[in-house]
This record gives sequence, structure tokens and C-alpha cells, in this order.
Amino acid sequence: MFDGKRAWITGASSGIGEALVHEFARRGATLIISSNDLPGLERVKAACPGNSKITCVPFDLSDTSGIVSIVDQQLKGPGKIDYLINIGGISQRARIDETPLWLDRKIFEINYFGTIALTKAVLPYMIRQKSGHIAATSSISGRFGFPLRSAYSASKQALHGFFETLYLENKPNNIRTSVIIPGRVRTSISLHALDQEGKEHGKMDDGQNKGISPEKAARIIIRGIVRNKREILVGSSELIMLYIRRIWPWLFFRIGDRIKST
Repeated sequence: MFDGKRAWITGASSGIGEALVHEFARRGATLIISSNDLPGLERVKAACPGNSKITCVPFDLSDTSGIVSIVDQQLKGPGKIDYLINIGGISQRARIDETPLWLDRKIFEINYFGTIALTKAVLPYMIRQKSGHIAATSSISGRFGFPLRSAYSASKQALHGFFETLYLENKPNNIRTSVIIPGRVRTSISLHALDQEGKEHGKMDDGQNKGISPEKAARIIIRGIVRNKREILVGSSELIMLYIRRIWPWLFFRIGDRIKST
């Protein structure tokens, strides 16, 4: 399906990103995989079929200063890039009144600015080749507020505005966009979520622990990308909250009052 295609996946050393690496590799894609965990990237690469064409490119989404140089190094020459799949990000477990402003900024640096910095660096290559598909990972809480997720929710909601605009501006360039909207997926995101001191939460949320597997999430995402869906919903029954929020906002807030914070 992806023979002769080149994809760049962030957040590739664990969770949904790792599962997507395996799915793209199995389908014949050439891959660039990134996260801030080089040993994790090398482990993922080693677990793929021996003939997989994978390049590990570690960098930290919280530091955007070197992203243009990193992209130019990888895409110089022919520079073909067919898919950019922005999976990397970080979550939060802290009340608004307990969250210092520096922590709001840190979450935005990773989830929003890190994602759009890489996108802006890759975009000129796609414009020149008049093709490409860029995906960004939001969340169901990127469509509504949720307790203990203020900066996380806000950073994910910001991605919707950016990527909808990206699509509208670049439709003439044959560049497609998708926003991935996961609900509950069994990944380590809650373990690494930041508390009010910027330390790792260190706990698996009960709801998340009952979510779908990263492998199933990856298959849903790839199906959505192939079908050119601009929003790709990933999850199970919890996704109904998206429709309730849109159609019956009063009911959403009534239910929201009873939502467990974790």
C-alpha cells in the first residue's frame, strides 16, 4: 500500500507512534522516526522487518530551534516526503489554579509549537512536489474542556485551527491534512503526564487502561489517512461525547459535572 512512499512519524518510540511505525513498515514505506528517546527509537527499528528502510532522527519537540536544520538534512536532494504524522505530545494532570504559567507554556511548546514547527519545516518540500499528507494528533479533549487538562486541552484545540487553515491554504498544492482525535488508547501518556510541579503523574488512568490497543488505533489512523479523512476518530464508546457536545451542549455539561478527573 505504501511501497515507494516516505513517511515521517514523531512520538515513534512508544504508544500509537510505535504502532504506526510497524504498520507503515509492514506496508512497505520508507520511514523517518523521531522522539526524544533514541534508545526507544532504535528498539522500535530493530523490531521491524529486517528489510525495513528506517532512519532514526531524535529531537525534542520542546526545542524548536534546530528543526529546520534537521528537516533539511533529511530531505535534501530529491527531498520527497509523502506523509508527516505528528504523534508526539504530552498530557497534564493539574487544576488550573495549581498550574504555574511556565507549565502552560511548556505544554504548548511541545503539543502546539513543536508540531507546527516541524510541519512548517516540511511544508515547503510538499509544496514543491505538489503533493503530501500531514496529520496532527489532537484528542477528544481537543474538542471540549476536561478536568485537570486545561493546557493540554487548549494546546490540542489550537491544532484544529492551524490544520484546518493549512488544508484550506494548500488544497491547490494537493496537500491533504488530517487531525487525529483519540479517545481512550492504552498508552503511557497518563504515566508521563505533567502534574502541577511539572513532574510525571506516574499513574495509568483507569479509563485509559480500558481503552483500545495502540495497534488497533494505528490501523484506524491508517485507514483514515488512506480515505483522506480530515478528522480521524480513534477510540470506542467515549467518542459519543464528541457528538453530545456538538448537538446537545447542555447535556454535555450535565454529564461533564459527573466526569471523573482521571
